[in-house]
Amino acid sequence: MNQFSQLVSSPVGAFCVLAVAAYLEVQGDAFFQSGLYHASGVRRLGFFLAGAVVLVCYSLFLNSSKVDFGKLLGVYVVLFFLVAQLVARMQFHQSPTRPIYVGGAFIVAGGLIMSLWKA
Repeated sequence: MNQFSQLVSSPVGAFCVLAVAAYLEVQGDAFFQSGLYHASGVRRLGFFLAGAVVLVCYSLFLNSSKVDFGKLLGVYVVLFFLVAQLVARMQFHQSPTRPIYVGGAFIVAGGLIMSLWKA
């Protein structure tokens, strides 16, 4: 655990941890969406179980680190948005619309403000 704490103590390490956490959260949600809308029977149950396992892994991974989550929330929200758009495109063949691009620009701007503004 000591090496993990050292990893998240650097900005690059913390960014990597947040990026992996965002991917796990998005992928867990994607499993549930697949189960709800693209499967039935045993396959649906498999998607639900996979989603539950991945979301538990996400929570354990993120919360076992010493990342100041409140401080890095802006970066996390931006990463979550970007990863969600990639997964939507690659797994579900959904292209972002103009409102998603505009709203996403606000999300990225907000993340930059929260991360870079020195109070």
